[in-house]
Amino acid sequence: MSFEPNILGFLCNWCSYAGADLAGVSRVQYPPNIRVIRVMCSGRVDPVFVIEALATGLDGVIVMGCHLGDCHYIDGNYEEKMKLDLLSKALQLIGLSGRFRLEWVSASEGVRFGQVVSEFTKQIKNEGPSPFSGSKPNQKLKEDLEAIKRTLSDNRLRTLVGRERAITEFGNVYEEIIEFEEYEKIIDDALNSEFLRNKILIKLEKEPLSVKNLSKSLSIESSLILEHIVSLKARNLIDFNRIDGITPYYHALKEAL
Repeated sequence: MSFEPNILGFLCNWCSYAGADLAGVSRVQYPPNIRVIRVMCSGRVDPVFVIEALATGLDGVIVMGCHLGDCHYIDGNYEEKMKLDLLSKALQLIGLSGRFRLEWVSASEGVRFGQVVSEFTKQIKNEGPSPFSGSKPNQKLKEDLEAIKRTLSDNRLRTLVGRERAITEFGNVYEEIIEFEEYEKIIDDALNSEFLRNKILIKLEKEPLSVKNLSKSLSIESSLILEHIVSLKARNLIDFNRIDGITPYYHALKEAL
């Protein structure tokens, strides 16, 4: 039997949901694979919502909002774009970016709504069934997705993303304007660092491990693992468990779980 994906759509009330209504009234043909959640603004969609949807085994998630500049809440879709651009980068780290999409569809674009749904359904069919569905979900990928979820919930990253537009357009508290490319690099570095730290933390929640164990398990150089171990210990997220010969082992603190 051919694979028919299950797709979740988050649609803003004022534009894309109205566009979906127009598509229905106009009898625009598109695949019936999408199920819709209506939100008042696309800016209301937290990246964690998308991650949770993918983790449950849905094959794809699409977010649709008003075109940039047309948001009923002024900057809601600009804020959403910044958040979901970061989500796309995060999902790319674990090979799941093809299961997510952000689109702008206005209330008058019923035909475009049908085209977007058709294109995304075809894209997900090419991706195949969710790695988290069925009786044997991909456990390694599940751990990586959990690390992504924790990373995108981090206050440091949320603050960086929330201030991006203001700092790159209007300047920081010292009236210094940081170039967009430079600011993006700061965000990318923070994303990669927090993702690796959360991968380490998830491993240490299961059992005490040494730097060498973690390096082998995650296929990352020991020097980089040690750098993040120091950071996690400074945050009181991990501590020494024991010393085996001359090798220290670490475990996650219960308060951090």
